[in-house]
Amino acid sequence: MPNFTVQLLAGRDINQRRAFVQDVTESAVLTLGARRGDVRIVFEEITPDIVANGGVLASEDQSRAEVVNRLVPAVTA
Repeated sequence: MPNFTVQLLAGRDINQRRAFVQDVTESAVLTLGARRGDVRIVFEEITPDIVANGGVLASEDQSRAEVVNRLVPAVTA
C-alpha cells in the first residue's frame, strides 16, 4: 500500500487536487503495481511563513512572490 504525503503551499483548489491525485494514483498503479484502492495520498498545506528555500522564508522571497501571492493572497511579507 503506497502512501504519499504531499506538502504544498495552501491555495490549490479542489480541481487541482483531484487531477493531482488521479495522476499520482495512475502512476502508482502502472509503475508500482499497486491496487488503485490502496494508493493513499495526504496533502499537508503549508503557508509561506513556515517554509524557507535557500535560507529565505518563502513569504519574503521576491523570486517566489508571484506564486505566493496567487496562492495565498492573505500572507504578506
